[in-house]
Amino acid sequence: MSASVLDHAALPSRWRRLCALLAVRPWMSAEALILLACLYFTLFANPEFWRAAAPQPWQQGRWTLSLFLLVTAVHGVWLSLLVWRRTARIVLSLLVLTAAMAGHYMSAYGIYIDADMVRNVLHTDWREASDLVGADFLLPLLAAVPALLVIWRVRVRERRWTRTLSARALFLMAMMGVGVLGILPSTQQLTAFLRNQREVRYLVTPANVLVSLAKVVSEEPPGHKRALLPIGEDAVQSPAATMRRPRLLVLVVGETARAANWGFNGYARQTTPELAKRDVLNFPHVAACGSSTEVSLPCMFSPWGRERYDEKEIRSHQSLLHVLQRAGVATLWRDNQSGCKGVCDGLPVEDLHARSDAGLCNGKRCHDGILLAGLADAAHRQKGDQVIVLHMLGNHGPTYSERYPPDFGVYSPVCTTSDLERCTRAEITNAYDNALRYTDHVLASAIDQLTGLEGYDTALLYVSDHGESLGEKGLFLHGMPYSIAPREQLEVPMVAWFSAGWRQSTHLDDRCLRRQATAEHTHDDLFHTVLGLTDVKTTLYRPDHDIFLTCRSAR
Repeated sequence: MSASVLDHAALPSRWRRLCALLAVRPWMSAEALILLACLYFTLFANPEFWRAAAPQPWQQGRWTLSLFLLVTAVHGVWLSLLVWRRTARIVLSLLVLTAAMAGHYMSAYGIYIDADMVRNVLHTDWREASDLVGADFLLPLLAAVPALLVIWRVRVRERRWTRTLSARALFLMAMMGVGVLGILPSTQQLTAFLRNQREVRYLVTPANVLVSLAKVVSEEPPGHKRALLPIGEDAVQSPAATMRRPRLLVLVVGETARAANWGFNGYARQTTPELAKRDVLNFPHVAACGSSTEVSLPCMFSPWGRERYDEKEIRSHQSLLHVLQRAGVATLWRDNQSGCKGVCDGLPVEDLHARSDAGLCNGKRCHDGILLAGLADAAHRQKGDQVIVLHMLGNHGPTYSERYPPDFGVYSPVCTTSDLERCTRAEITNAYDNALRYTDHVLASAIDQLTGLEGYDTALLYVSDHGESLGEKGLFLHGMPYSIAPREQLEVPMVAWFSAGWRQSTHLDDRCLRRQATAEHTHDDLFHTVLGLTDVKTTLYRPDHDIFLTCRSAR
């Protein structure tokens, strides 16, 4: 008798049974495996969906049954199109891992996975992604191991292609029938649910990832990227622009700064101490175009804005910067983030996040002070009017404690992990507020540089791209669908500063400026306000969205 047989016989009975079980490799049709996967997704991969849609499942029997059938049917339809015998194990394994990761992030941060969220993931870089990967990331992957073992132990029957197609057609029709059975028992309740809680569908995983990915790919097909369609082809600068000193507008795009924690806005902490000592205009009522950089950045630089929001039009056309460049106003994008999302395509760009300046960079990232390094030299390389955009890293989470140098750690203790569930609300807020104080310092330093810049009348306009949730209602980070995004993710800070020369040449009325600052504004105003500040004329310009128009009317 061989040693292996003796060893196996020497094992305790329960271990022998386990070994026997693991040795089993049952045969199964592809459709049966798909159905098994659908049931797994419905029962084990969607806790956030069930928590939102049926918080008391045992007391809502008919409603719970309807949702169970619908969710299973949705996955059945998708998988019947994606899973075929030769690729079944690979595709299903990827979907199980995707569902595990999506479920983790939906649970940890309260996010919804729609097309914008998938676009954020696809367009992010390794530095941003690494901030979201911690030890807690391994737990959902380990929980998926049993499902992966089943997938790889099952043997899928091979059939002729004619039988395969007929079986798949029958399975697809059966899944559609299951969906109809899910609708019938609760038609009225389901109609009200889809009308009042439409966003809950973004919690059904992995269907939410599949549907959103399909939408993103259809809108942005892989391969050669099409050139952006032109806008503002009639743009010209006013003749008066040649009869004054050149102007330099520094437009600072903040990241993840929310109005609720902005010191100027009455926050309990003074998170803007340096700006408070400078003659700046604060705008306490500003609404963002979206709740993520991927949405807000292209939107705020477009003539469509949120008022006439059309994602396809915005992403396929040029931006405000192209209009300025066409009119003769030089532009430069200085980036310490993850790119301009198409806003600066084909225009001068300086990517600064990979610099190695001592005290500002650590080999992985640079603090936002890097945006001011060489700013004066960059300005003097051009002649005439120009707009320089500084794209900040700002308060990008969840590792807020890495967004500022140690000297700005005023509030403590702070959260130092990407797993925000391990931190208290106070620790998260402390780190976030410290990062805001550093943004305040960078803006104040930029104003000091512009004050002493020779040869230009200068101005600075700062506005954040979107806000952030810090645990309110169990939500963290940002990126919620716009229709249900909380105010913390949509209300953003904005400040403006004008040099004495700019104020004089433009005849800006200070009392008018202060009055305008207290009014309600949105990202939609940025496009037209910058055109007004740079004296660029085009039919795209809308005077009602130019914040400073009435304050320079005496001119």
